[in-house]
Amino acid sequence: MNLILMGAPGAGKGTQSAKISAKYNIPAVSTGDMLRAAVKAETELGKSAKSYMDAGLLVPDEVVVGIVKDHLSTEACKNGFILDGFPRTIPQAEALEAMGVKIDVVLSIEVPDEKIIKRMSGRRVCHCGASYHVEYIRPKVDGICDKCGEKLYIRDDDCEETVANRLKTYHAQTEPLKDFYAERGILACVEGQEEVADTTALVFEALDKFNA
Repeated sequence: MNLILMGAPGAGKGTQSAKISAKYNIPAVSTGDMLRAAVKAETELGKSAKSYMDAGLLVPDEVVVGIVKDHLSTEACKNGFILDGFPRTIPQAEALEAMGVKIDVVLSIEVPDEKIIKRMSGRRVCHCGASYHVEYIRPKVDGICDKCGEKLYIRDDDCEETVANRLKTYHAQTEPLKDFYAERGILACVEGQEEVADTTALVFEALDKFNA
């Protein structure tokens, strides 16, 4: 199964990607990982990507898609793959199609913006790696890490204004992909639930229909 996983920042894609990977025994791959691997391996596309990255520029779509195609043709992906976070735009999706990359299903995890903002802006983290939430996973002492006793903080990415801006970008640039893939008959939408296990059950139910 060749799968694209969609969803706004904070919708739970990473968690569900791991569950899908374990059940179907297919790798979850991100564009960041693929770019880094291509640069490290010093492939022609990797060298091209590095030249843009070193200059502080965005890597062009054709280079990114070429790296994605190369990676998806490796032995690790021969039985399928999960693309997490790519494509992000319709031009990237069109380029993926033009390069002959076959996608069986596009799964979109749907979570309302207000829930995502509440979920992400409520996160608190510690330098030791521990993670908490002001409502769902509270530390024993407010603002203090249970594990090391250090003060908890909010990551820049989790500030409410930052989250709201990332959601705007998602709705403007990436959400149109739902219509793009719906027209091809391969879009499945799942409502994100409060409990991870409940979302996972709906994800598997949706994917099993495509695998039937």
